Amino acid sequence: MDHSPADLLVSRVRERSPVCGATRVVAIDGRSGAGKTAFALDLADRLGAPILHLERLYPGWHGLSRTPAMVRALLADLAIDEVGRARQWDWEHDRPGPWLSVRPTPELIIEGVGAGATVLRPFLSHLVWLEAPTEVRRRRALERDGETYEPWWDVWAAQEEAYLASDHPREAADLVISTAP
Repeated sequence: MDHSPADLLVSRVRERSPVCGATRVVAIDGRSGAGKTAFALDLADRLGAPILHLERLYPGWHGLSRTPAMVRALLADLAIDEVGRARQWDWEHDRPGPWLSVRPTPELIIEGVGAGATVLRPFLSHLVWLEAPTEVRRRRALERDGETYEPWWDVWAAQEEAYLASDHPREAADLVISTAP
C-alpha cells in the first residue's frame, strides 16, 4: 500500500518529543506556490491538529522578515503553557487587524514562508520543506490569488530569496518533499 508523505509524517511527528512546552510544533515551509497550505491541511486532518497560517500574520507585502519574531513570541507563550497571541494583518485595508490566539495543544502546524526560520527552530519538533520549480509555483500562486498577487510576485520572491540566504530552511529541514507534478 502506498502512503502519502503526510501519512508517513504522522508517525514521525508523534515519535518526537514536544519542545514547545507540551506542544509538538510541525513547521511546513517552502516558497510561494510550493503547496504548503494543501500539505498542511492534509497533515492536520491526519493529526487532528490546528494550523497557524502565516499568511494571516505577515504585516503586508513587505513584511516577511518581521513575521518570525511575531511567531517566536507566540511560541514562547505556548512553551510555558500560556495562550500565544499575534496580531493578524488586515489585507483588505493594509493595516494591523485583530489579535489571533493559539491555545496549547498536543500538535500545532505552522505553515507559510518563514515557518522554518532560525529563531523558530528551538520550538519545532519537525521542519518540512516543500519545493517545486518556479514556473509551477508561480502558476499555482496566481491561480490561487490571481490579480491580487500578480503585481507583488517579484517583491515577495525577493524577500523569499533574502530569507533563504539568511536562514537556510531547506538545509535545516527534517524532510524535503518535491510537490512538482
